[in-house]
Amino acid sequence: MVLEKLISECQKNQPKAQEQLYRLFEKKFFGLSLKYSSSYADAQDNFQEGFLIIFRKINQYSGKGSFEGWAKRILINNALQKYKGVRFMEVINDNIPDVDVEIDDEAISLDYLMQIIQELPDQYRIVFSLYVLDDYSHQEISEMLSISTGTTKSNLHRARLILKEKIEKKTVTNLKISAK
Repeated sequence: MVLEKLISECQKNQPKAQEQLYRLFEKKFFGLSLKYSSSYADAQDNFQEGFLIIFRKINQYSGKGSFEGWAKRILINNALQKYKGVRFMEVINDNIPDVDVEIDDEAISLDYLMQIIQELPDQYRIVFSLYVLDDYSHQEISEMLSISTGTTKSNLHRARLILKEKIEKKTVTNLKISAK
């Protein structure tokens, strides 16, 4: 009920309501922006630009479906805009097996995971985030990024391999440090 009132007030360009809506979703949406950005500063820019678009388009929100889902779509699309026209790596092999990564919760922190995800090359980070973190299908990702589903699978596979390697390296380093 409170969210509906906030949205209604935001549609009337009420600054206090806009601030409250911003504060309500600030942490969650900034975390979303981090997933699609190569740095903290880039995430801040994407987050701010995304919220400006949300406020500019809030009159288009019809109340059908979740406001959060509608706003997330705007944030993700805004972050992906900078990659429009950028040529993503071509597929090398369409039959790529899934890579399972088991993480020891004690050895790997969420901050470290976000850091290594941000360090991925753009094409890998974006596909990984869309597929693994936001549950889009390969078909949806291929349409969003204008690439083939084979390319999305290839990029996801490479992202997983890089992350697995970094996690294993960190785990081995932690084991060596704790063995001393």
